[in-house]
Amino acid sequence: MKRTTLSLIAAGAALAAVTSVAAVAAPDEGPAPTGTAVRQPVERTSLLCPAPSSSELAETAYTAYTPKTEVSAGSGTAALLPATRALADKDGKGDKDGRGKKGKGGKEAEPFLAVKKQGTPVTAEKDGSGAPALIGLAEGSLAPGWSAQQTTVFTAGAGRGLHGVACAAPDTDFWFPGASTAEDRGDYLHLTNPDDAAAVVDIELYGKAGALDSEIGEGIQVPPRSSVPVLLSTLTGKPQTNLTAHVTARSGRVAAAVQALDEKVGGDWLTPSAEPAASVVLPGIPKDATAVRLIAFAPGSADADLKVSLAGPNGSLSPAGNETLHLKSGMTTAVDLADVTRGEPGSLVLTPTGDSGDTPVVAAVRVIRGKGGDQESAFIPAAGPVGARATVTGNAAKGTYLSLTAPGKAAKVRVTASAGTGGGTAATKTYSVGAGRTLAADIPVPDSLKGTYALTVETISGGPVHASRTLTRSGAAADGIPMFTVQNLTDDRGTVTVPSARPEMGVLLD
Repeated sequence: MKRTTLSLIAAGAALAAVTSVAAVAAPDEGPAPTGTAVRQPVERTSLLCPAPSSSELAETAYTAYTPKTEVSAGSGTAALLPATRALADKDGKGDKDGRGKKGKGGKEAEPFLAVKKQGTPVTAEKDGSGAPALIGLAEGSLAPGWSAQQTTVFTAGAGRGLHGVACAAPDTDFWFPGASTAEDRGDYLHLTNPDDAAAVVDIELYGKAGALDSEIGEGIQVPPRSSVPVLLSTLTGKPQTNLTAHVTARSGRVAAAVQALDEKVGGDWLTPSAEPAASVVLPGIPKDATAVRLIAFAPGSADADLKVSLAGPNGSLSPAGNETLHLKSGMTTAVDLADVTRGEPGSLVLTPTGDSGDTPVVAAVRVIRGKGGDQESAFIPAAGPVGARATVTGNAAKGTYLSLTAPGKAAKVRVTASAGTGGGTAATKTYSVGAGRTLAADIPVPDSLKGTYALTVETISGGPVHASRTLTRSGAAADGIPMFTVQNLTDDRGTVTVPSARPEMGVLLD
């Protein structure tokens, strides 16, 4: 074949490629002006859920949901599969598309939980120690805003209480202020790998005197399509009550969460703090909290001086005796704030003092409800803002509470309660959140609700809003213990910025 013919073929292929990119990236109404980017719905979303328990007494409920959007409700899939069933096909190789659709023996693996359409949540239950870690993928119209939650009741033993965690997207870097290797705590770091290649993870622990010496936490292997629990106390010799754990994936990516099992005050999941920032918000401390412990850490090379404020229903104030907090670089600081909310719901807001600069920090609070032998604990890490939209699933008609905080400017938000897993009609309500205040929202429970439902929070106007949802459990299963769990709501990143593209013949010229 002549060189001229080859050049023409290459030019035609290049033109086709450029035209194809333009068709994907351009909005429906036509090409955007040169240099203009547009927001487009995501086409694929991954979620990972850790194994909920090794106890035979555990009872776990799973829920999943995709909110209604302007995206066509046509084709789309969203399914969670047990990690052990997504490991290999009949040839012993992981499936190539990363969806885990084939189980062992080459047979189609039935999803553990699958969303069929927008706006309708689904649920499944699994009791005992056999409840698996889950690996999930949503595509097409079911990807934007896809959310999932697992909620577990422990009726006895270490960590007894209500444990809740939102299934998370994989990442490579996580901070966990609030971890512990104390003698009455059993903290397990769950690492879940969604990919076909092994991930390699490093774990660093920081106490009140700085980094703890440990080589055991280096190079931890997480096999493909699996979840590995790591007992933090095995990484260091001396017990430490208050720790910050830093988890990084040196290869691959994982989802990470710490399950804290306490012999005396129950337990819950500790999820990662928001990315290090100069100002952080810890939303939704219950009004009946009997003890609140703030754990904070400055991961950079500089110390941090912070103003501590409690944003309540009527404004912000500083806790007496704990108006400021000094963090030494690389050292975990913990402060007991007792019953700081004093009968009103509130959120802690940490901001740099005038002379401290913008040193980034991470933080979390451990909250205790109840007294004596009937205590239960939960964690609230620093939360990113709700952004355009955030969703949390697994809400019940009773015992569900929503907290909204506007740390800076006042804001207006819209809250939508979906139909229930067994039926009902969605309900929507708009709220105004005052500057520097926390609003305990009166949730619009769906009409004729059956089952559990999802809550979607959207920012309409004003400044950033931070939110959390609290679930409580009472009755015979609770046995007098004020069981509860708290999950933050953060931007679901249902849309992404896509640069404009159009055919450009200039790329074909030398």
